[in-house]
Amino acid sequence: MYKKFFATTLALSASMLTISAHAANIGWTDWTKTSQKTASGTMAFGSDNVSVGFSSSSDAYFIESGATDNWWGNAYTNGTVSNLPSSREIIGLSTGGTVEIKFSETVLNPYIALVSWNANNVDFGDTKIKFDSTGLGKYGSGSPTLYSDGTGFTTSKFAELHGVIILEGLFDSFSFTHTSEGWHGFTVGAAGIAPVSEVPIPAAAFMFAPALLGFMGLRRKAKQAA
Repeated sequence: MYKKFFATTLALSASMLTISAHAANIGWTDWTKTSQKTASGTMAFGSDNVSVGFSSSSDAYFIESGATDNWWGNAYTNGTVSNLPSSREIIGLSTGGTVEIKFSETVLNPYIALVSWNANNVDFGDTKIKFDSTGLGKYGSGSPTLYSDGTGFTTSKFAELHGVIILEGLFDSFSFTHTSEGWHGFTVGAAGIAPVSEVPIPAAAFMFAPALLGFMGLRRKAKQAA
């Protein structure tokens, strides 16, 4: 796995809680096919753009802007997402393999929108996933069964899963494996560009933060008493 998760400040933690609690306007990827196994795209966040790269160990099918719209139904907006993928683009998979997504900048909370995932086993390695929403989509509806450790999911033969996955945290890439099936599609978005430095903050610093704040408070009181 190529995921990089950086320690964050209290301010970032608060912003992530806000995103989880309220509707999020997602920057969905505008894709361009570059080969049968690769594609590039762009996610827009206001005036800022993030480049997105897709690669697959097996052939993929690319439906570009203007083609039939696959993004409809309540499967995508009955969670925290407030907007459907902005274009009609989608990456379709058939033969199982490994998919990798890379971002030109570290992004906050990648989202993966799914169309018609049935009879599949999907594994994100050591990355935990969360289903933000599932429901009715173009080809029906179905529910996933999460792995016990939260790093993947399975679907039954007649599930026709449509929905949205969140990878919570800061990422500059992620990957997953999937199994062969007639056709299943996806696209990728994110909640925004990482708002903090990528310089890692030692985990121990967070352990001592409450004690440090308490100590500062005692010093303040002692100074006032003097």
